[in-house]
Amino acid sequence: MLTTRDGTTVAATPDVVREHLRSNEFFWLDLDGVGDAADLLRNELRFHPLAVEDAEHFGQRPKIEDYDGFTYLVVFGAEAPTGAPVEVHIFYSEKHVVTVHRGPCAMVGDVCGRLGRHRTSDVSPPEIAVLYLVVDSLADSFFPVLSRFDDRIDEIEDDILRLPTEAQLGELFDLKRALVSLRKVVTPERDMFATLLSGVSSLPGMTVEDERYFRDLYDHLIRVSDLVDSYRDLLSGAMDTHLSTVSNRLNVVMKQLTVIATVFLPLAFLTGFFGQNFGFLVNHALTPTWTFWVFGVGLEVLAVVGLMALFRRRGWLGGPTA
Repeated sequence: MLTTRDGTTVAATPDVVREHLRSNEFFWLDLDGVGDAADLLRNELRFHPLAVEDAEHFGQRPKIEDYDGFTYLVVFGAEAPTGAPVEVHIFYSEKHVVTVHRGPCAMVGDVCGRLGRHRTSDVSPPEIAVLYLVVDSLADSFFPVLSRFDDRIDEIEDDILRLPTEAQLGELFDLKRALVSLRKVVTPERDMFATLLSGVSSLPGMTVEDERYFRDLYDHLIRVSDLVDSYRDLLSGAMDTHLSTVSNRLNVVMKQLTVIATVFLPLAFLTGFFGQNFGFLVNHALTPTWTFWVFGVGLEVLAVVGLMALFRRRGWLGGPTA
């Protein structure tokens, strides 16, 4: 796809690109992968082979590199609602801008609709405007994704307090991995624009007025980076809450089992003691009828009542503690 200065879009064939190069008019070339356009980028647009090679192999980190006659950038956005990073390679020069991505890119597509009504004529050269619009659209794509993260973390925390499950823990790990992937691209991208605004790197044609827009873009990236770090801490807290809740529930179960085992301990002792076949017990202690009710039943009931009173006094049954 090739877009001219006034926002007109045509199919990007090699002949169309060469025609616009001969007219010496600004154009924006958007490519879905380099593919067969590699020779066009090297020979017609005269981009450095190293930059073209980087654009052919995705999985780069955010960076900005200065070459003779153009600047090469790798910037990222986030795809809604999954939060998967979207990688876009940009060749920036004073006569044309080339963007390269893989598959449909909604953020770049939105820029085509905005290009005709944005400031592309008097205030700033169109190449700066296109670059700003593309990067701004990519940076802003992080916010709805992070908003979804925020909502989902709150929902999981509420569910954990009601009933912790293994599925919740698995989803927390998935969210944490997604945030780590975003952080790997957001932090370098933020630092990249910090070097641009500090003067370490430069863009041909950028004016003082243009820097204000890129400073606003840098502020957005700082906010995104801070949100990623905040949500990562929230996820760690939610995982700790899950583990603590499961541990507390396990402690309650163990306490209940301990109470039951403790109640039956003196009962087992008494029945075992009076079940011994000693002559004295059989002929004297167990002969009258009342001994059955006193020793056989009374002592066991007394042991249970005494233990329950002790448990309640200690607060093990929910009563007042000693």
